[in-house]
Order: sequence, then C-alpha cells, then structure tokens
Amino acid sequence: MSRPPEIEGVSHHRIRARGLEFHYAEAGSGEDVVLCLHGWPQHWYEWRHLMPALADRHRVIALDLRGFGWSEAPADGYEKENLADDVLGVLDELGIERVKLVGHDWGGWIGFLLCLKAPERFERYLALNILPPWTSIRQMAPHLWRFWYQWLILSPGVGYRLHRSGRFVPKVLVGGSVRKEVWDAATIDAFSDTFTEPARARAAVQMYRVFNLRETPEMARGRYAKARLTVPTKLLFGTGDAALNHNILAGSERHADDMRIEKVEDCGHFIVDERPDLVAARAREFFSS
Repeated sequence: MSRPPEIEGVSHHRIRARGLEFHYAEAGSGEDVVLCLHGWPQHWYEWRHLMPALADRHRVIALDLRGFGWSEAPADGYEKENLADDVLGVLDELGIERVKLVGHDWGGWIGFLLCLKAPERFERYLALNILPPWTSIRQMAPHLWRFWYQWLILSPGVGYRLHRSGRFVPKVLVGGSVRKEVWDAATIDAFSDTFTEPARARAAVQMYRVFNLRETPEMARGRYAKARLTVPTKLLFGTGDAALNHNILAGSERHADDMRIEKVEDCGHFIVDERPDLVAARAREFFSS
C-alpha cells in the first residue's frame, strides 16, 4: 500500500489501541486539541484543508478509522458504537483527556455517539453533513429511496468488487458534490486507491452491512429516541446532499442543550472538500467561543 499523501506541516504516526494499529496525521501543537473523524469513502486526507487552517491555534489530529486509510483493517468490529470506543481508546493511549471534535458522514455519526457516550471528553462538537442518531424512522421514511447505494454496497460480493474496481469511489465523490470542480485526479486517487486493498474494500462493505442489518433495527426500536446531547454542537449541512435531505433535521435541536444548525447552499454532501474555507472559518469561530 502506498504512503499517505504529504502536506507541509503535517506528520504521520501510528499507535496501538484496543488491539489494533491506528494511523493518524497531526499538525500544530499545544494543549488545545481538535480531533477530526472522516467519513466514507475517505480517510484522514479529507481534512487536508482544515488541518493547516487550524494548526496555528490548535494541535489537530486526523484519525483513520478502523479499516480506512492506513489504520488496520480487521474482519469485524464495524458497529459504530465499537468505532466510537476505538476513538476513545486512541485518545487514552495518547494521554488526551478532552478535545474539540469535528466529524463528517460516518465520522459525524460516530462523533454524535461519542458525545452521548462520554460527554466529559468533548468540549465542543462540529458535525458536518450527518443526521443525529435520534432521527426517527418516521422522519426517514419518505427519504429511504435515497439510500439505494447502501444496499448496493452491502450486497454479497457486489460492494467489494465496486470498491476494488477503482471506478466506483470517484463516481461517489464527484456525484455527491455540487461543486464538482474541486475534485482533481490526484485527490480522487488518494481516496480511491486505498480500497484496492482487499481488507479495506471489505471494511467499507461492513460499515454499511452492519448498520443496515444490525444497527438500524435497534434504532427503529428506539435505541437513541431519548438521547440527550449535552456537548455544545454546531451542525453544518450542505443542502445539495442527495443522500441526506436537510429537511429531516427539523426538530433535531429538541434533543440537545445547545445545538445550532447552519444550512449551506450551493454545497453537496462533501462539504469539507466543496467549501473548505467556510468549514475552516466556522470551526475557528466555534472553537474559540
């Protein structure tokens, strides 16, 4: 597998936690830590613009989740609560007690779970284009057709071959964006090439298979229905997201002590890539409040 892309001022490290080896990228220094959690089908490099933008004020850590990027890719363990425990394990091994958190897509979902599970570890949370876990099936029902791609991914053999093909991930990245011009060939390859490795292709499939076959039924039974978010949270959401409709967010704030939602026009699902300056500006403002 190739080496991680290089960014000036960003160093790369490996650490063992919960029996696995995790890769993380790091920029800046100091006690004020910002932890970034990527989504699918990306890895730490999703934060290539945000890390330098925050490094003058913060120590910024971009972690590769289990199975993604340059972290170890075991055959199982892709339940999102388990991935949240991975993150806490890495923080423990690094000796970091409390962080400011940023999460997008699956990293955003895991970010919500972390803030519910261990709120004392998270000072503030910036969520990006993700729905909160207390979103009800009733709210989702009119939009379930939008998730056809998930059933394609989790189908036996199909999702694995799609990820390894080298053609599927580029279509996802470009097709899921309103501002398609942000995707140059080198950036697309940086994400797509990691899935040519069999274990990482299987990990991507497991993220969706576990969610749809095990976690979604638990949510339908009300697993997070009474969840209360106490960590101050800001949710940035590109309104051009074809998979996650922004109208589903209505009423989300009722589950939180302090949650603000900002909808971003002219932006699709990949808000960190499409609107990097806006995300950086909002992060600097929110984290300095």
